[in-house]
Amino acid sequence: MSFSSRTKGELARINLNEKCCQLAELAALVRMCGSLHLQGHRKLSFDLTTENAAVARKAFRIIKRLFSLQAEVIVRRNTRLKKNNHYLVSINHLSGSEDILGEIGILKRDGNFLDIDISIPKEIVTKNCCKRAYLRGAFLGAASISDPEKTYHLEFVTNSIKHSKGLESLLNTFDLKAKTIKRKESYVVYLKEGDKIIDLLNIIGAHKALLDIENIRILKSMRNSVNRVVNCETANLTKVVNAAIRQVQKIEFIKQTVGLHKLPDNLREVAETRLNNREASLKELGKMLSIPIGKSGINHRLRKIEEFADKLKS
Repeated sequence: MSFSSRTKGELARINLNEKCCQLAELAALVRMCGSLHLQGHRKLSFDLTTENAAVARKAFRIIKRLFSLQAEVIVRRNTRLKKNNHYLVSINHLSGSEDILGEIGILKRDGNFLDIDISIPKEIVTKNCCKRAYLRGAFLGAASISDPEKTYHLEFVTNSIKHSKGLESLLNTFDLKAKTIKRKESYVVYLKEGDKIIDLLNIIGAHKALLDIENIRILKSMRNSVNRVVNCETANLTKVVNAAIRQVQKIEFIKQTVGLHKLPDNLREVAETRLNNREASLKELGKMLSIPIGKSGINHRLRKIEEFADKLKS
């Protein structure tokens, strides 16, 4: 199961008591994954289509609680390419469908004239709790969140530019930095920042998904820290090994050209010790001398030896 599906399953299990919040959630669901159908005698009906069974059950429950209507859930099995099943939530009662559409602000009837409005009604999202419920319904209806192990991206997909702008504005009342782009025939409202995605999950009540992302972020941070330390140590080790190889090469050059006896006694001892202990660190070399010296002292003498070799070459 994808991270999106798990998150939707968590959100679908949230049980709302306030009628206003249930209505806001249903209003978002219908706008995001609903289809309107014009029936005879200028009657409108609608249905909801989703790939998530938990979302279908949630829509069914809200319709039954708020409007005392028995919705029908039809499962359309998709055997081709092993794709997910589709769940269709429909209402056979035409007047009941219009009552719902009117309550959620989509349908306005003036005599024989029908006015369809897909924008977000201000009266439905007046309260802060209803704003959260609307965003939750929008996520359940047509949103996706990427696997946080790979990247941070959350998006809502809607067919209406008017609704997309309203959704973007609603998200940004919570300072989520949402943006909208057009993708083919759809409008995508998206969040890219990990912190903002976590904020949204908290706002809509997906606390388990939020904790999962936080844990993944902590693990990623730890991995990055370990990698930085390993890379730093590897770089330092490479530097030490290259320096030791260079020192040995120059000492060998002195030995083969003029002999190590040409070096001052203190430098000759260091040169011979390095030749005999090619893998030793500077600190270890310092301890091997007849009169032990520190790391900086041994480093100074090795530089003098290298300078001596360079003069011989020039």
